[in-house]
Amino acid sequence: MAIWQLQDAKTKLSELIADAQTKGAQIITKHGSETAVVLSIAEYKTLTQPAAAKPTFAEFLLSQPPLAKDDDFFEIMDQIVADRKLNTGRGFEFEDD
Repeated sequence: MAIWQLQDAKTKLSELIADAQTKGAQIITKHGSETAVVLSIAEYKTLTQPAAAKPTFAEFLLSQPPLAKDDDFFEIMDQIVADRKLNTGRGFEFEDD
């Protein structure tokens, strides 16, 4: 990410835009303080795409294939239940579909 002084950005606008397209975001400073960023349109669209296009965490989890009874997950959960019973005297129940 390059840093441009405002004066240079004004005089070399074409170069600034070309660099944003090929090298990524370009920062513009004014009196030594970062004041703006120039992005390629592709980067901008990626950053501003609507949230509806991205699945929610719940949608992501629900889109995963179901676990098979022989998966390691069930062995791990059985061990957690056994450890809980050993340590607290109580377990917890899972509903089978």
